[in-house]
Amino acid sequence: MFPLRDSTRSETFPYVTVFLIVLNLFVYFQESLLSPDALYRLLITWGMVPAALMQPDTLFHAGISFYTAMFLHGSWTHVIGNMWMLWLFGDNVEDRMGHARYLLFYFIGGTVASATHCLIFPTSEIPVVGASGAVAGIMGAYFMLFKRASILTWILPFFFVRIPAVFYLGLWAVLQFLSGAMDHSEAGNAVAFWAHIGGFVAGMFLFRFFLKNRQPEHFI
Repeated sequence: MFPLRDSTRSETFPYVTVFLIVLNLFVYFQESLLSPDALYRLLITWGMVPAALMQPDTLFHAGISFYTAMFLHGSWTHVIGNMWMLWLFGDNVEDRMGHARYLLFYFIGGTVASATHCLIFPTSEIPVVGASGAVAGIMGAYFMLFKRASILTWILPFFFVRIPAVFYLGLWAVLQFLSGAMDHSEAGNAVAFWAHIGGFVAGMFLFRFFLKNRQPEHFI
């Protein structure tokens, strides 16, 4: 299932969402110009490595990498997939929060996502990169805010259907959980499913503290 668009229109232009998308695409374009060795050094240096948090001499750098890792991606499909989901759901959440609150919320979601991965795989030396944890936070907020929304979804190869947003996002969250639960490796899968779960849950519970209008009766 591939989501094409949602049914909720924004009242304001999503400046922060567009900025984040452009910045992520620009950073990945710069990555694509690097040699394989240089790219590996970049990812291992600025990607988030859980084991580095356990070492006093690397703790400060590891903390910074929580944020630099959000702007690094492993492939074009990785960055485009994340940015599409950010575009699809981010504009409406930004509309409800306002630009500054939304940007802070984005980074908090990404931070909780990275921390969740570190708690599950504290000794992993594999660098984790990508905006998916932060984007999952946005998706968690959308899940709570827009309960009447629907998602026009392309079901390969020929079908286009409107699916309630709560069902689409709820199914996505369940699949992330099941995938994470079935990952029995010591360092985590190539996809950081637990980071997605952490970001999504953070978005669900923290969104109300960032709204311009915090009255729950305004949720639709």
